[in-house]
Amino acid sequence: MARRRHTLLFDFDGTVALGSGPVLAYARLAAAALGPRDAETFAATIAASLLDYPHGRVPGTDAIDGYDLVRIRATEHGIDPQVLGRAYLASREQLATALAPVHAPQGFADFLGGLRGEATLLVATNAPATRLDAALAELGLDGLFDAVYPSVGKPAGLVPIVDDWLEHGDVLSIGDIWANDLAPAQARGALTALVGPDQDEADAATPDIRVPSMPELYPFITAWLAGSPFSTQLPTTTERLDS
Repeated sequence: MARRRHTLLFDFDGTVALGSGPVLAYARLAAAALGPRDAETFAATIAASLLDYPHGRVPGTDAIDGYDLVRIRATEHGIDPQVLGRAYLASREQLATALAPVHAPQGFADFLGGLRGEATLLVATNAPATRLDAALAELGLDGLFDAVYPSVGKPAGLVPIVDDWLEHGDVLSIGDIWANDLAPAQARGALTALVGPDQDEADAATPDIRVPSMPELYPFITAWLAGSPFSTQLPTTTERLDS
């Protein structure tokens, strides 16, 4: 019997590309619609929130991530949605530059490099293609993904991608936002991993596994690719060696 293909489907912002740089760039550009004093206060408030809650899921708000937090705060300040949209697109022009720095999870490039040939590696993001390739190169990840899907339109837009790859084998969807990155994948029969320092706050989430950071997911993926069931119990050292 032919071995089933394994596919790893990663989110980008907050999963592959870490750091508040792009969100802070978005906040600064959005704040330009305000007066100088209000603009400074707006940007500083967003920065302070992200310092305490790096993923932007601030208590007392409905924000699902940092970008959504900027949108909510901008609406409260009366910033026009069209102005906000232009600010977001402008912020993507700064992605992975000194104005909007990002970094990859620890050991991520080496880990993915070791999976080449063992699994299909994908990135799916709601962000446009603007500087996406440049960002992957800056993160040391250029050439490691088999396909990159921009402007996906999650959650609904993730479904056809998941369906396509489920035809080839098993899919593990990995991301930091349950509703966007994982729920639609799970509904189609994919496995799911919720990653992030505040992942336990997603009370409605029912992923196959939750981990605070990407490196803690590596042993699960390694064992899964070796044929072990994907479970919520961390493989022991012996099990990892045996696999």
